[in-house]
Amino acid sequence: GGLQAGDYQADDCRPGRVPGDNGSRYRGLRADPGSCPRNRSVRPAEDRVIAGMFKLVIITGLSGAGKSQALKSFEDLGYFCIDNLPPALIPKFVDLSVQPGGGIERAALGIDIRGGDFFNDLAWALKDLAASGIGFRILYLDASDEAVIRRFKETRRRHPLAGDGNLWDGIERERARLRELKDRADEIIDTTYLSPHQLKNEIRARFVEGGPPARLMITVTSFGYRFGIPPDTDLAMDVRFLQNPHYVPQLRPLSGLDPQVRDYVLKAPVCQNFLKRFLQLLEFLIPHYIHEGKTQLVVSVGCTGGRHRSVAVAEAVASRLSHQGHRVVVEHRHLDHKTGTETE
Repeated sequence: GGLQAGDYQADDCRPGRVPGDNGSRYRGLRADPGSCPRNRSVRPAEDRVIAGMFKLVIITGLSGAGKSQALKSFEDLGYFCIDNLPPALIPKFVDLSVQPGGGIERAALGIDIRGGDFFNDLAWALKDLAASGIGFRILYLDASDEAVIRRFKETRRRHPLAGDGNLWDGIERERARLRELKDRADEIIDTTYLSPHQLKNEIRARFVEGGPPARLMITVTSFGYRFGIPPDTDLAMDVRFLQNPHYVPQLRPLSGLDPQVRDYVLKAPVCQNFLKRFLQLLEFLIPHYIHEGKTQLVVSVGCTGGRHRSVAVAEAVASRLSHQGHRVVVEHRHLDHKTGTETE
């Protein structure tokens, strides 16, 4: 699943062959011996000086999270943009760009799961760039499962990893494959509730010198332990100790978004005491995360099925943090999942 240097096989370094070439639209671009990380020589001193002036952004993330829109935003900011460039060709592209007269001072490259086998070559490409003195930043675009599914349905596109299964399965597989790359990202932007204009402003704030500093984005997520903790979670809180609306017949068909369930959960003394202590913990942690340069924080709140208690608590936590002046979005991963059992 993750990017491993060992995935780059020796026979992939043969002259005239792009590693993993499966007949893509880049077939006309061929790797030469110098494009393989194992065969490359150190760049001449003059080129290294030019390389230090070259800015490179690698854009990746979930399919449907907005990479195409991000590339348009970078293009508007004066970046030379290429979508879905096979990672094996990244070093060659950079070599051509940093040569005297190359004419490209900054570039943004879209890399995603559509690259198939090429995607596994990304680890070697990034290692090669670092060894050559090329500075680069990785932008990871994320979105909630619900937002991704809605966008795919609106465009009627097929998810690259869905296969014969459903969208949920494809998204989960993609999250697993991208986990290591997300951990390595310099910037993470959650586009769940962002318009194209807001995404462009966010990119400008993070990548344009002199722009306003990026503030911490906090995503508060409800989930059901039955379906697993969301893989992008930074902090997880288990609220299964709270009284369960599932066992109240008139509340069972409702969700934590309904006032009756919300009041049932939040007005209980034990929940009020919990919220006070949990919010105090977050108030302590958030400044330290900001000090360490963190720009994205995912706080996940879980109950058994992800429909009642966790939803009500997540909404309450998000509301309080928003009133304190933080940038907050709230999402409910498993609100509409069918459990097929009697316990929520």
